[in-house]
Amino acid sequence: MTETEAPDERRGRWAETSVPVHPLIADRWSPRSLDPTATVGEEALRALFEAARWAPSWGNTQPARYLLGRRGDDTFDRILRTLNRGNRGWAQSAGALVVGVATVLDGTGQPLPYAEYGLGLATQNLVLQAVAEGLVAHQMAGFDSDAIAELFDIPDSHEARVVIAVGHLAAPGTGDPGTRERDARPRVRRDLSELVFHGDWAHPAYPEAD
Repeated sequence: MTETEAPDERRGRWAETSVPVHPLIADRWSPRSLDPTATVGEEALRALFEAARWAPSWGNTQPARYLLGRRGDDTFDRILRTLNRGNRGWAQSAGALVVGVATVLDGTGQPLPYAEYGLGLATQNLVLQAVAEGLVAHQMAGFDSDAIAELFDIPDSHEARVVIAVGHLAAPGTGDPGTRERDARPRVRRDLSELVFHGDWAHPAYPEAD
C-alpha cells in the first residue's frame, strides 16, 4: 500500500490507497468535530446542490430532492430535533444541515425505479463538491424520517433517506474530547481482493499482495 501525498495536512485523514486516486476522493471523510463559529458561504452552499443536480439518474428522472437548513434558522433547528441524541450533540455545530429526499413515486403514483440509487449518486456529488469547496460533510442515518415528513409536509411520494451535516473542520485540539477521539480512529476499508472479481466469484481481479 502507498499513501498519496496529502495537500492539506491539517485535515489529517488522507486515504491510504493501493494506487493514487483523485484528491477529492482521497480527502473525503466524515468528521464530527466541526467549528461551531464558522459559516458556510452561500456561493459554496449553492455549488453543492448544483453538483447534485448534475448527477446521473435512471432515465434522467432526477429523483433527488433536498431540504436545506442554515445554522441559526428554523429549518436547521427542526432538522436537528429529528436526529438521534448521539448525532444531535455534534451536528449542532454544522454550518448547514441537509436532508436528502428520494422521489419514490412518479407522477402517476407508480414506483420510480432506482430512486434511492439516484439520490445516492446525487448526494455523492454533493459531498465531493463540499471537499472541493474546502468543507466537510458527514452523512447520517440516525434520524427520524417520519418526523421529517411531518415537520416539513413532505408528500407520500417522497421519502427522507439521509441527513448531511456540512461545515468546517474544527481546529485541532478543540471541541469535545470524545468526538475528537472518534475522529482520530483509523480509516479502514476492505482490500480490493475482497471487492472485485474476475471469471467467477472465487477469483479476485486484484489478489492481495503478499
